[in-house]
Amino acid sequence: MLKFLVFAALVLCGHCSEQYIEDVADNSRVVGGSNSLPNAWPWQISLQYQSGSSWYHTCGGSLIRANRVLTAAHCVDRVVKFRVALGDHNLSVNEGTEQIIAVSTIIKHANWNTNSVSAGFDIAVLHLASSATLNSYVKLATLPADGHVLTNNYDCTITGWGRTATGGSLPSILQQAPLPAVDHATCSSSSYWGSTVKTTMVCAGGNGQQAGCNGDSGGPLNCAVNGVYQVHGIASFVSSLGCNAYLKPTVFTRVSAYTSWINNSI
Repeated sequence: MLKFLVFAALVLCGHCSEQYIEDVADNSRVVGGSNSLPNAWPWQISLQYQSGSSWYHTCGGSLIRANRVLTAAHCVDRVVKFRVALGDHNLSVNEGTEQIIAVSTIIKHANWNTNSVSAGFDIAVLHLASSATLNSYVKLATLPADGHVLTNNYDCTITGWGRTATGGSLPSILQQAPLPAVDHATCSSSSYWGSTVKTTMVCAGGNGQQAGCNGDSGGPLNCAVNGVYQVHGIASFVSSLGCNAYLKPTVFTRVSAYTSWINNSI
């Protein structure tokens, strides 16, 4: 899972049948991004795991209810204690806006296969031990309409604390980068990802510059619809050729393909 690379463990999808897939979670940080403004993405959370007496960032996620978080299934495959940090901007500094809440229950899609992220179903809902206090720093994400599919070059932004370059350093400050959507017909073509990309996924980027990377897994693909940002994707995987490999867009679980499942899991 994405370890704060502080996830340091790049999660290579080593058992996947496709040799080029790498778990965004362990390989993720926004590549080619910039520091976000403080609390500009108030639904973004840092998923953290305990090791010894310390806590480490491993993945991102989105707050969808005061006590529910949407993330990637591969982020929570390990049997460890998890918590979420809400209202955070700089993970290295206590800014007074943070809320730390334990994860009490993890619900992964029943069809999720740990050994094949490319099969899809990389989605999980986390039940929190208590409800977050909603304010200007912590807000609920808006999800897209059931079945909504993004058109090519749709205006989207990836956010996360993942690596800023393949094998590079992890940022303390939340990063953001423009990541235009790539429609399924293009992304599943032979010059892009081919049949690896399913209709339940959404691609974004692929220009060889901006991309998700280790540590971004589970985090949102934020797309502006009628002036309101909606979380259309959950960061899932990137190419093992490099997080920002040309014509290998970052691949996300398409949230609108799982509307019923999400509603039944909250």
